[in-house]
Amino acid sequence: MNECYYDKLMDFFYNRTKTDTADEWTGAQLIGVLCFGTFFCLFIFISNSLVIAAVVKNKRFHFPFYYLLANLAAADFFAGIAYVFLMFNTGPKSKTLTVNRWFLRQGLLDTSLTASLVNLLVIAVERHMSIMRMKIHSNLTKKRVTFLIISIWAIAIFMGAVPTLGWNCLCDITVCSSLAPIYSRSYLVFWSVLNLVVFFIMVVVYIRIYMYVQRKTNVLSSHTSGSISRRRTPVKLMKTVMTVLGAFVVCWTPGLVVLLLDGLNCTDCGIQNVKRWFLLLALLNSVMNPIIYSYKDDEMWATMKRMICCSSEDKSQERRSSRIPSTVLCRSTDTSGNYIEDGIIQGTICGKGDLGDKGNS
Repeated sequence: MNECYYDKLMDFFYNRTKTDTADEWTGAQLIGVLCFGTFFCLFIFISNSLVIAAVVKNKRFHFPFYYLLANLAAADFFAGIAYVFLMFNTGPKSKTLTVNRWFLRQGLLDTSLTASLVNLLVIAVERHMSIMRMKIHSNLTKKRVTFLIISIWAIAIFMGAVPTLGWNCLCDITVCSSLAPIYSRSYLVFWSVLNLVVFFIMVVVYIRIYMYVQRKTNVLSSHTSGSISRRRTPVKLMKTVMTVLGAFVVCWTPGLVVLLLDGLNCTDCGIQNVKRWFLLLALLNSVMNPIIYSYKDDEMWATMKRMICCSSEDKSQERRSSRIPSTVLCRSTDTSGNYIEDGIIQGTICGKGDLGDKGNS
């Protein structure tokens, strides 16, 4: 019967893989990783919080696609939390961790990355359903969207907990991997192949969308009676699709390939030298998601700008009102009920944008 090592510290497992974590995480490399990681995490927290707040505030976003978008932002926000936990429990401290704390560290990362990936897949399927039916939004009800969101997190939590539930090498250290010293190599192969399959499915879905949009664009371009907006929409969609595909390939493929090589016990691949950089590259996907899915949406970007403007103007208003309480802060002359972007640029208080939203609701 094999001996189990649940009571060992992580230095026992790191020493078996001959990984000197203390030497690897010192000097310029440590400073570079921490600086990039801190910047990424701050951007993830701020940008994804704005996305979630915009979906909640603007009633025009109360549709299935935007609910899934907000959930993607929540998954990316969680990825930032997981990476902060990693930064405080890595380097020389890795060897002092208990088995359970190391499982928690990796489980948070696996859960966050899986949630982002599955959410991207669901968004791709939702877009495919909508576009193929010539609709802006799909026919998904709120109950179905809620079920999808719950399912996404259930899958993510389960995948993050699988090694803790027993698929590890604590009772058979001969099958331990190099990058994850208490993960079984078979699990790394399973996890990486599964994610690569999901990636392939996403590529197929987006290729179908791309081909469909291109075909419709050609049809519309041959009829001069078609409106300009109907012609531009497919072109904008194609650009977004190509951006999504490019970002996903660049950010995820290298890390998945490295995990697969480690699971296949490739001892001459030099995976220890690139692991932290590929982890940062995977984290970069959570940074780019708000840009790709939100900032390209004019309405989303306008909503976030109004929220940022209102936040800064409210603070300025409080300071001015304490000195000149009788000052009139803003006066709307927009009788049509629409906010005026030029007014915001010239320094108009954001209350005008709020009045515009009320007038349109």
